[in-house]
Amino acid sequence: MTFINKLSAAWTANDSLLCVGLDPDLAKLPAQFHNDPQGIYHFCREIIDATADLACSFKPQIAYFAALSAEDQLEQICAYVRENYPHIPLILDAKRGDIGATARQYAREAYDRYGADAVTVNPYMGSDSVAPYMEWSDRGVIILCRTSNAGGSDLQFLDVGGKPLYQHVARLVAEKWNSNGQCALVVGATFPEELAQVRAIVGDMPLLVPGIGAQGGDIAATVKSGRTANGAGMMINSSRAILYAAQQPGEDFASAARRVAEETRNAINQYR
Repeated sequence: MTFINKLSAAWTANDSLLCVGLDPDLAKLPAQFHNDPQGIYHFCREIIDATADLACSFKPQIAYFAALSAEDQLEQICAYVRENYPHIPLILDAKRGDIGATARQYAREAYDRYGADAVTVNPYMGSDSVAPYMEWSDRGVIILCRTSNAGGSDLQFLDVGGKPLYQHVARLVAEKWNSNGQCALVVGATFPEELAQVRAIVGDMPLLVPGIGAQGGDIAATVKSGRTANGAGMMINSSRAILYAAQQPGEDFASAARRVAEETRNAINQYR
């Protein structure tokens, strides 16, 4: 099954546009995991189990694992999702960007080593930096377009033929790069007007939308700006707000994560 087909099925099966981000920060993990050599894996596994019926995708961020030399635990987490929730797309958030043979190795890392259904990539080096990912014709390539951080405007708003660069990227991907029909774009919830502009350019192409929750993006504005005609088309990511939802001493972290994930999924569905 292709990435797009799996994603479309997950939108329907779980009635959800919520993407659960897996960004394990050792300092924020519950105490029981601090002295556990497999603590990151065990924490993420419980989050996955608590939220799997509420999510349209899971998105581990590779830097949180690599910084702790926990790539083996990331492999275990990816395998756990594939084995136990094979109907839910697994997105490796890596934001890779390089050319030729190097890009092909990054693609092997994402698709072969971790078994990801899709990976995030940076388009700054142009089409030949994206092309190697297309060799895996069933996998998704999610390309940075209008990112959720304020500094993204330093480059993404540069004028390119009378249009901002992020719109040029959106058109390139929609009209030239999407050879397998498995591309998506990253567009931040913090810029709903730009989100609407991208949706108008790319039609029904899926959008990975970070920026709600801890970054403060407005859910109503995000959904109204980015939804497709059938009320889908987005993977709206929340990471820290779900992972570290437990606020009271002794509150079960997995139950708290589920509570916030369900509240977020339901809030998104109000505006679909």
